[in-house]
Amino acid sequence: MTAPAVEGDTRTAPMLLVADPDAGLVRQLSAAMQAEGVDVTGVPDGAQALLQAGALRPDAVLICASLPIVGPVDFVRAVRLMRTVPVLLGIDFGSDAEQALQALEAGATACVARPYRVPELLPLVQAAFRRQDSHRTVLTIGDVELDVTAYQVKVGGRVVHLPLREFELLHYLMRNADRTVTREQIMRNVWHSTDGMSTNTIAVHVKRLRARLGDVEDTMIQTVRGVGYRLVSG
Repeated sequence: MTAPAVEGDTRTAPMLLVADPDAGLVRQLSAAMQAEGVDVTGVPDGAQALLQAGALRPDAVLICASLPIVGPVDFVRAVRLMRTVPVLLGIDFGSDAEQALQALEAGATACVARPYRVPELLPLVQAAFRRQDSHRTVLTIGDVELDVTAYQVKVGGRVVHLPLREFELLHYLMRNADRTVTREQIMRNVWHSTDGMSTNTIAVHVKRLRARLGDVEDTMIQTVRGVGYRLVSG
């Protein structure tokens, strides 16, 4: 199978650019966010953040209020000249109030607590990604083509009719191609709930989806024992 292709963008997972001089804090946040399916790139200062914001076109940018070289206010103003990416400002409690106010006035999207908390950041980054993802209408991996707008799936050019839940499951797996997603992530992002669900429910839907796609040897949608599933692009 070929690498995943998406109209207008080849990225299949949210991307967060983090600019913070505390390397340990960035590593900790990166590991936690990547466990939730978010790609993270970390840089130590505002100058590098500006370069990466233009090169990577992340879905969201997180900068600390004490950002060196290019400060948060100048960073926000410069980014706003390039594009409308959400810029989140990390502030320490009891400090950075003036910087935060100035950055918000310059166009920063919101302030978040530093040290950073994944439950606070994750919904903001996912929402930004969904806004970008709404413009991506067709995903293609190998001979499987999924049209988000038409709610249509083709395999080798032949239309395959999927029930809504299986369509959403395939969409989620294709957006996260080559990434292992846990059963909990699938419950949260496809079923939008973790209450009262058995992991067997997911297994049944995956089995049916494989059959409809002709994935008879489970080579496309692989089971990662004890963890979840991975849709392989090649």
